[in-house]
Amino acid sequence: MSEVQKKRRYGFFRWIVLVLILLGAYAAWFGPSILKVVSPAVILYAEPIWPGVNILGVPFTNTMLATLIADAILIWLAYKAYNHLKGGNLVPSGIYNAFEAIVEFLWTSIEGATGKWAKRVVAVAATIFLLIFVANLVKMVPGFESIGYLEQPHKGPAYAAVPWIQIGGTTIYTIDGAQPVEYSNEEVEGEHGLCEACHIVPFLRGSATDLNFTFALAIISVFMTQVYGVMALGPGYFSKFLPFKRLAKGGVFGAIDFVVGLLELVLEFAKILSFSFRLFGNIFAGVLLLSIVGALLPILIPPGLYLFEVFFGIIQAYIFFLLTTMFISMAVVSHQGNGHAEEHA
Repeated sequence: MSEVQKKRRYGFFRWIVLVLILLGAYAAWFGPSILKVVSPAVILYAEPIWPGVNILGVPFTNTMLATLIADAILIWLAYKAYNHLKGGNLVPSGIYNAFEAIVEFLWTSIEGATGKWAKRVVAVAATIFLLIFVANLVKMVPGFESIGYLEQPHKGPAYAAVPWIQIGGTTIYTIDGAQPVEYSNEEVEGEHGLCEACHIVPFLRGSATDLNFTFALAIISVFMTQVYGVMALGPGYFSKFLPFKRLAKGGVFGAIDFVVGLLELVLEFAKILSFSFRLFGNIFAGVLLLSIVGALLPILIPPGLYLFEVFFGIIQAYIFFLLTTMFISMAVVSHQGNGHAEEHA
């Protein structure tokens, strides 16, 4: 690209950035009050995408919908990669190039940690990474946490519902940040037939901001660690948790080994809590930080935080993947060395 083309391109983008900053300042300080950013409603549990929508009696939540979107993206990427290889094209390009780079990086990390077990471990560890990775990136798309239906909150900030735009015969409402309403335990109908004191229940919410999502991944990770341990060491794998032979023959040191084994059994369950709360806490805190800073400083600062949140989401996915890989690597190796593991491989 010539120097003239570079200057033209950067000059064009510079004007776009300037226009966006001016539009943000207008919406935040000079425009209609319905454009102003409101204080976020901090809700830990996932909300239904619409009142009464459920599957087999279980509410279909906004985090479930976000997870399905992340799943669909992963399936689409896998399908594109399959078609690319099936077509005999060995030169990666476009989205396949990025996808191949990520998979190659994951394979190298798993192979370095688990050796010959890499082919068996990669399916679980890489899938966990890709799901968290895509889910954390998808939640950065505009519309997450901001587009939904109006409902009276159980607690927290509430605002008046006002008409926003009309499409055909349908009126779309929003909440007015300049009209805070006193919270009440009683549901009071407003002038538009909606709640008088409202907040927005989003149709989409980041998957990892739901503890059910992170808890499920943690259970899968810890359970598969035990599966690989049994595959490598046979039933003797469980002797590291319940070393009865060392207890019977080892005297005082055998008793100490037995207590240590029980502690390791407790730690296996503690891993579930550690995995789930680490991912949930970091991602939920990031969303909350963006909401609070966006309400206080609606221009200039939030874009930088968005870039940081993208990087942070990738790091959290990699930490979950790395810990899973390392725990599996430790499980397939015997306490007496790796000779016993070699026999069962």
